[in-house]
Amino acid sequence: MSKKKVLIVTQEMEPYTNLSIVSKIVRQLPSYIQKNGMDIRILMPRFGTINERRHRLHEVVRLSGMNIIVDEDDYPLIIKVASLPGARLQVYFLDNDEFFRRKMIFEDKEGKPFIDNAERMVFFCKGVMETVRKFGWPPDIIHCHGWMTSLVPLYLKKAYKNDPIFRNSKIVYSIYNSPFEKNLEDRFMEKASINNLDEGDLEAYVNGQGLNLHHGALTFADATILGKPELKDELSDLFDDKNRPIFLPESEVVEEVLSEYMVFYKKLFEEETPE
Repeated sequence: MSKKKVLIVTQEMEPYTNLSIVSKIVRQLPSYIQKNGMDIRILMPRFGTINERRHRLHEVVRLSGMNIIVDEDDYPLIIKVASLPGARLQVYFLDNDEFFRRKMIFEDKEGKPFIDNAERMVFFCKGVMETVRKFGWPPDIIHCHGWMTSLVPLYLKKAYKNDPIFRNSKIVYSIYNSPFEKNLEDRFMEKASINNLDEGDLEAYVNGQGLNLHHGALTFADATILGKPELKDELSDLFDDKNRPIFLPESEVVEEVLSEYMVFYKKLFEEETPE
């Protein structure tokens, strides 16, 4: 039997970023599931805060050279790779000077969210899909970590639903915190409508009083993980009428819940993928 393939898509990861619990979980989870016999690949943005020399990033020429269209403009997608220290894993970084050269991640020096965070998110999420296609590597599970990955479930189920690479892929979406939604609303639906999507396909991302990225991602995800236990009550309304498996870790100590992630994955592997 061939190894199960798990794609980790994340906005953060130690030692490259250290913003929140996302960075720590994504650092330890891939090594653990690899030790349990699975094939792992990791994709994240190449933020300008990441020191390429220190972390030994280098461009993967065979994967680079694509252009990603965001809001009718073309942006070159450069793929870089580094070996994860202390592990037999490689991390692939999606890069573009327009979106990721700056020396801050989501906010400027005054703490104000960047005005192009929506475009950066669309670029990254579409870039993830195109990079996996170029890998020619069909993932059994795509596990998305953080709000910047919240469009991947939609793109998988709508824009790329007929692509054989993703035919058997299950989407897991991990929620950690609230995104800068009020700062993303300007023409969000139009910007996020890639390929043959129209704004109606994104209606799940507008819930109640405005943009709600988690609600949209949950609508299209096959399963959900709450990265922080206290989110269970805070986000309980998002799980209404959502018939999805939910994993609620009881601890923020990553080492204490890694085995539970494996149990959750295996349950998804056992489920039949609808035709």
